[in-house]
Amino acid sequence: MSNAQVNMSVRGLTKVFELGRGKSLTALNNINLDIMQGEILGLVGESGCGKSTLGKTLIKLHTESSGTIAFNGEDISGVMSSAKRKSFSRQVQMIFQDPYSCLNPRMTVEDIIAEGPDAHDMWKKEERREKVIQWLERVGLHASHISRYPHEFSGGQRQRIGIARALALEPKLVICDEPISALDVSVQAQVITLLKQLQVECGLTYLFIAHDLSMVRVICDRMAVMYLGSIVELGTVEQVYDQPIHPYTQALVSANPLPDPVAERARARQMIRGEINSPINVKPGCLFASRCPHVMEKCRTVTPVTRELGGSDRRVACHLMEH
Repeated sequence: MSNAQVNMSVRGLTKVFELGRGKSLTALNNINLDIMQGEILGLVGESGCGKSTLGKTLIKLHTESSGTIAFNGEDISGVMSSAKRKSFSRQVQMIFQDPYSCLNPRMTVEDIIAEGPDAHDMWKKEERREKVIQWLERVGLHASHISRYPHEFSGGQRQRIGIARALALEPKLVICDEPISALDVSVQAQVITLLKQLQVECGLTYLFIAHDLSMVRVICDRMAVMYLGSIVELGTVEQVYDQPIHPYTQALVSANPLPDPVAERARARQMIRGEINSPINVKPGCLFASRCPHVMEKCRTVTPVTRELGGSDRRVACHLMEH
């Protein structure tokens, strides 16, 4: 991926929520990340580690506390002007996790899908309905659905409407915030196949946020592992999944079930024990130290530096890499 063009670049990105009474919650802690044009970058980690916050900060639903975000080489950090935000929102869209709460129940499918193009004057009035029908058919729905309301659809169908709404703007980057986690297993594979198909057809770049490492392994090119607001490991899917280095990544892979029941019963488990560090008023040191089986004294007081391994695109933030 080193020769590919960078679509979005993040340096030192930090997001802190002030809680009052001298307390603050660090949701994102010094994130450095490049999303390459045309790739699918998977972002994995436990619930509450900051994955969705990162996605919402990248799309500017949250304003970063410090650090920089660049999209196609242009700095979009801080508060954006209305004109700059409008241009940015045309190029970067989000598919949300919950297909039940992300659609306006008072709007028809036609108005939901056309809302973005209407705001950007993309479609002529006489072609609006035909354009919506085209997108409905591209995501596996029918033209007859155009006048219906969200409550008339299943979860999988609603997510397809959400996908059509995001892609109708013809964006360059799509942030997929756990787009299959609220769906039945039988529907998940259909939505994943659809996303992959549209990525190829439309030349899209995805940041794919997920819990399911097996799904990330199938659909993604690279994988970033997040723990309590920090990226602890980054590399190709094969590198991270097949040869995990960080103890947290090793535990995540170990907890991911294998499709072969015989192999699943035979393999050794790596359990994560200990208490999760609080993200409130974060102190120096490795945030995984309280749960790491290889913890050293240095881990409790010195924050590990992200290191590049052997000049490759593989990166790990762990003091074990110093030995």
